[in-house]
Amino acid sequence: MTPPQTLRIAAGVELATLVVLLTNLATVHWPPLSSAIGPTHGCAYLFVIVLTIRQSRATRTRAMALVPGIGGLLVLRQLAHMHQDSKPSP
Repeated sequence: MTPPQTLRIAAGVELATLVVLLTNLATVHWPPLSSAIGPTHGCAYLFVIVLTIRQSRATRTRAMALVPGIGGLLVLRQLAHMHQDSKPSP
């Protein structure tokens, strides 16, 4: 897997697990679900941060990774924008 693909997966897992955690909190608040999904969300969050640090030297991009839930998606968007800007114009 290439780093952007790995980052894309980690960002998706981070967002999906956050949605599950918040939905659980707002509805049934089932502790076993929180116990199972919480660590997965934490690991995905840390993966997003580490992969972003390895992928980009830009302070702004690295700071985006720290936003819980959507940070990974913001980083992917920023990296795509930076990659697009680096292509030569025809």
